[in-house]
Amino acid sequence: MVLPIVHYNDPILRLKGAPVKSFNADLAQLAQNMVETMHAAAGIGLAAQQIGLAQQLCVIDLSKAHRDFDWELDGATLPIELIMPMVLANPKVTILEGDDTIYEEGCLSFPGINGDVVRPDVIRVNFQDVHGTPHELFCDGLFSRCVMHEVDHLNGVLFVDRMTKKVRKTIEAEVRALAQKTRDDASAAVPTDPSASA
Repeated sequence: MVLPIVHYNDPILRLKGAPVKSFNADLAQLAQNMVETMHAAAGIGLAAQQIGLAQQLCVIDLSKAHRDFDWELDGATLPIELIMPMVLANPKVTILEGDDTIYEEGCLSFPGINGDVVRPDVIRVNFQDVHGTPHELFCDGLFSRCVMHEVDHLNGVLFVDRMTKKVRKTIEAEVRALAQKTRDDASAAVPTDPSASA
């Protein structure tokens, strides 16, 4: 099921997610819905906050991306198609030795808004899959950048927070306009019965 994507300035995007503790059918369905939502929006990553849930859960899919990155999952470099889409629960990122890189990032919660972000290039990620099984991932390039972008979301940090003041200034008008639209949409929303929501 494709879910609505939360846009900036919704407060949920600033909340740190609670750890995932129950690895069950509900979590598997949520992850599947997140993957479908990400694909429908032509994205490569999606965090739980972006669908209105403050949980330590995100999904990524780089199977169709240009392969300018290396990876090793649990000590092996499997074909990317075998590990994607990837579900990461409770991810912990460790920055490894390497150069920082600059890349123009976008975000599904900031439609049409892009800007350069500096990030470390090489990382290790310890996470659990949808079954609760622990994994260790080493990656760089777009793979590491995508993971860091989504893990930031899980901690209430947005890609605009990582931009230099100079870069942020170039998109400030667009960001302000999006924030106002989000406020206007929230004011216009008809209240719903909370017991009817999923």
